[in-house]
Amino acid sequence: MTTYAALSQRLQELHGRTAETPLFNPVFQLAHNLSRELEDGGITLDDIEALIAELEVAALGERAAKLENTVAPIAGDANAAALSETLQTSDFAEFRKSWERPQLHAVFTAHPTFLLTPAQSDAVARQASGGAPVDDSCVGGERPQVTLAFEHQRAMRAIANAQEARSKIVAQLLSHAREHWPDSWTELEPLPFRFASWVGYDMDGRTDITWSNSIGFRLSEKAERLARYVATLEHIDGDHPLLAELRPAATYAEERARDFAADLSDPAALSVAANRLTASDPRKLLSLSRYIDALEAEAKDCADGERAVALKTLAAAMRADGLGMGWIHFRVNAKQLHNAIRRRIDPEGNLDLASKGAVVHLNRAISELQPRRSNFGALAIEASTAIRQFIAMAQILAHIDADAPIRMLIAECEEPATVLAALYFAKLFGIEDKVDVSPLFETESALEHGGRFLDELLAEPIYQDYARKRGRVAIQTGFSDAGRFVGQIPASLAIERLQGRLAEAIAENGLTDVAALIFNTHGESMGRGAHPTKMADRLDWALSPWSKRRFARAGITLEPEVSFQGGDGYLWFSTPELARAMLTRIAVLRPAETDLDVPKDQFYVRTDLSLDFYRAVKEHQREHLESRTYSRAITAFGLGLLNATGSRVSRRQSDLSADREMSLRQIRAIPHNAILQQLGYPVNVIAGLGHAAEGKYEEIGALLTESARGRELVRLVRAANALASVKTVAAYGELFNSAYWASRPYRGTEAHLTEACEALSEYLVKDDRVGVFRRLASRLRVDAMKLHRLLAFVPDETPTEHREDKRRMIGVLQALRIALFQAMFIRAVSVPAFSRANDVSRDDVLEMVFTLRIDEALAQLRRAYPTQFPRIDRFDLTEPTDWPDGSDEGYEAIHRDFIDPIERAYGLSLRVSTAIANVFGAHG
Repeated sequence: MTTYAALSQRLQELHGRTAETPLFNPVFQLAHNLSRELEDGGITLDDIEALIAELEVAALGERAAKLENTVAPIAGDANAAALSETLQTSDFAEFRKSWERPQLHAVFTAHPTFLLTPAQSDAVARQASGGAPVDDSCVGGERPQVTLAFEHQRAMRAIANAQEARSKIVAQLLSHAREHWPDSWTELEPLPFRFASWVGYDMDGRTDITWSNSIGFRLSEKAERLARYVATLEHIDGDHPLLAELRPAATYAEERARDFAADLSDPAALSVAANRLTASDPRKLLSLSRYIDALEAEAKDCADGERAVALKTLAAAMRADGLGMGWIHFRVNAKQLHNAIRRRIDPEGNLDLASKGAVVHLNRAISELQPRRSNFGALAIEASTAIRQFIAMAQILAHIDADAPIRMLIAECEEPATVLAALYFAKLFGIEDKVDVSPLFETESALEHGGRFLDELLAEPIYQDYARKRGRVAIQTGFSDAGRFVGQIPASLAIERLQGRLAEAIAENGLTDVAALIFNTHGESMGRGAHPTKMADRLDWALSPWSKRRFARAGITLEPEVSFQGGDGYLWFSTPELARAMLTRIAVLRPAETDLDVPKDQFYVRTDLSLDFYRAVKEHQREHLESRTYSRAITAFGLGLLNATGSRVSRRQSDLSADREMSLRQIRAIPHNAILQQLGYPVNVIAGLGHAAEGKYEEIGALLTESARGRELVRLVRAANALASVKTVAAYGELFNSAYWASRPYRGTEAHLTEACEALSEYLVKDDRVGVFRRLASRLRVDAMKLHRLLAFVPDETPTEHREDKRRMIGVLQALRIALFQAMFIRAVSVPAFSRANDVSRDDVLEMVFTLRIDEALAQLRRAYPTQFPRIDRFDLTEPTDWPDGSDEGYEAIHRDFIDPIERAYGLSLRVSTAIANVFGAHG
C-alpha cells in the first residue's frame, strides 16, 4: 500500500464491512494495517512521506478548484461583461447613488490562518487563476516562521491586488457613464469598495506589538501607497506636474518609515525620529484633497476621454484610501479600557462600570473635558495599553494622514460605559471627529444582551452628538467566538437579530440621518462563519436580506463590512485575476442593497417553529461546550494536531496536569475549530439540528424548504456534513485503548513489539481518553441519525461535488496520521528508561508524546541521551588519565532508532493536518 489509489481502494473495501459489523472502524483498521507494515518493514517512513506528498498536492488542487469555483469566471473580459450586464443606463442620478458609496468595506485581518507556505499559496492561486496545476515542488519544504512583519507584508500584497481590481471596476463605471451621459459623467465619483487592515494595530490579547510597530507600519503603508499613486500617474503622463510633489512625498514617507523601523528604545533615538516626523517639511503630505481636486478639475477639462477616465480613476483611489494602503483598525479589549478610565475618573475603584451611575459620571466627565496635547515622548512612556492606542492614533492623524478616519474596535464590550470611556479618550486627545468607536458583540452574553446595550447607548445624547459628527454608528459582530460558544447556526441567527435591533434603536432615537456600519468578522471556514457554497450565500450569511430590509425600511444607509482573515482570506486576493473576480462577484451581488418587494420569509413568520428550533440547537451546542466529555476529547492532544499559523502563537500549558484539565476557553476560536476539523467532525456547525427537529421532522423540514433563509442554513450544514466522519472521531480514541495494545501481539503476531505493546497497554489501562472519544462519538452519531431524518425532508440544492472522493481522501489522510501516532507511541515507550532529571520522569515524557507535546518530549529525551560529550582531548594536561573509557558514547543508536523517527513522524503528521485543512477549504 504505497500509493493513494491503493489506500483509497482499501478504505472503500473496509467501509463495506460496516454493513455486517456496525462497530467496525474502517479508518482505524486502515491505520492498523499501515502501522503493521511500518513496524514489519514492509513500508518505511520514506514511503509514507511520498504518500503524504501525493495527497498534499491533491488537497492543494482541491483548494484551488474551490477558490476558482466560488469566484468564477476568472478572466478579465468575462468579469467586465458580468459587471456591464448589471449597469443601468436610464438615470444618472440613480447611477451615482448606486456607485458613490461602498457596496462593501473589506478588512484584511491577521488572524492566525497562515497555514500554507508562500510557495503553496502561490501554487494554489496560480492554478485558481487559470495557470499551471499544483505540483509537488511546493510540498515538503521548511515552513517559514510567521512573524508580524510577514503577516503585514502579505496583507499589503493582498490589498495592492484589491486596489488594482477596484481601479479596473472604477474605470469601467466611468467609461460607462461617459458613454451614456457625456455631458455630466465627470460629476461621478465612484467608490465601490473601501479597504482596511488591523495587521499591526490589533492589541486584543497580545502584548508583542509595540506602539513603534504601529507607527512604523503606518508610515510604510503611506510610502507604499504614495509610490503606487506615482506609478499610476507616471503611466498616465510621465511629465505630469503633480509628480514633482508626489515623488518627493513618497521618498519622505519612506525615510520616516525607516526611522520608525529602527530600535527606538533609547530616548535619544526616539527624539531624533520623532522630531524628523513632526518637523515642517515641504515633502510632508497630510492630505490628498488638493491633489484629488486637481485631478478631477483636469479630467473635467480634458478633451481626451480615456485620459480623463484614467485621471478620475486615480482620484477615486486617493479618495478611497487616503495616505495609506487603506484605513486602519486599532483594537483593544474592554478590560484594557476599563483599567484606563478608572485611572482617570475613578482611582479609588468605587464605580461600577455596569451601573447607570457610571454612564452619568462619564457623560459629565466627557462634557467637561478639555483636550490635551500629546507627543511621541508621551506615547513612549504611557503604560496603559488603551491610552497608548489613543495617543498613537492622535500622532497618526497629526503627522501621517489627517483625512482617513481610524476605527477603534473594542473586544468583549458588554456595557455602554465602555463605549463612552473610548469617547472620553478620543476627546481627551482631540481626535473624536476622526475615530469610529465600534463595540464587538461575539460572546454569548454580548449577543444575548446586545439589544439592551444598543438601546441604552443610542439613547445617550452625548453619543448621539458623536454619531452625527461622525456620520455613522459602527458596531462589530464576530462569528468565530460566537460559533464556538453557541454553535455556528445559532450564532448567525443571534447576530442577525442583533443587527435588526440596531436598526430599531437607530430609528427610535431619531438617528436615521446617520449610516449604520456593521463589521461582520468571519473567517474563510464554515466553522468561522463563511458559507462555503456560493458567493451570494457567503455575503448573506454575514448580513442577511432580513437584516438589510430592517435598515432599508427605516431609511437608514447601510455600510456592510467583512473581514478576509489571514492567509486563508488573502488567497482571494493573491493574484490580480482572483482579486478582480472576487470584487466583481461582490459588485454584481450588491450587498449594501436589498429588495423590499419580496414575500415574507416563512422562517421569520413561523416563529413558533423557528425560535424553538433555534433555542434547541443552541442548547444542544451549549451542552457540548459544557460537557466534560467534549472538552476532554477536544483537548486530548492539546494543540499538537495543529501547525503554528500566526505571529500570535497559542500558548501551551506549562505542566502536564494542566494539559489534562485544559479548558476550552483557554483555546481560541480558530484553534478550536481547527481541532474539530482535524478530529473529523465540525461539531459547532452540524451538532444539534437533528436533535432540535426530533418529533417534528416533517414540519421543520417543510419550514426550512419554504424559507430562503432556512435553505441557506441547510446548505451550510450539508457542506460540513459531507466532510464529517463520526468513525474518525472514534478512531482517535482507540489510540488510547489499552485492550488494543494488549491484543496487538496476540497469537505471536508482531512478537518483536511485545514489550512495547505490553508497556503501552499497562500505561493506558487507567487512561480516560478511549472512553471519552467513544462517548462523544456516540452522542454525535445519535444526533447525526436525527439530522439524516430531517434532511430527508429538505431537497439537496447544492450537492457536494465528488463528495465520496473527498471523504475517502480525508479518511486516508486520517489513517496515515493515526499510523504515524502509533509509530510515535511505540518508539516513545521503547526508549530505555532514564533516571529522573530536571524533575521530568520517563512517564512525563510519555504523557508529552500522548498529548503531542513532541518538541518538549524530544528536548527531554535529547537531554537524557546526548550525542555530544565534553572531550578529554580538548585539555592540554601533563597528567595522564584512563577515564572516560568511551562507554558513555553510545546514544547515537537511541537517536537513530527512537528519537529521530518520533520527530520525523510528527513532522509528517503536521503535513497531514495541512492537507486535511485544504480539503475542508480553510484552517479552522
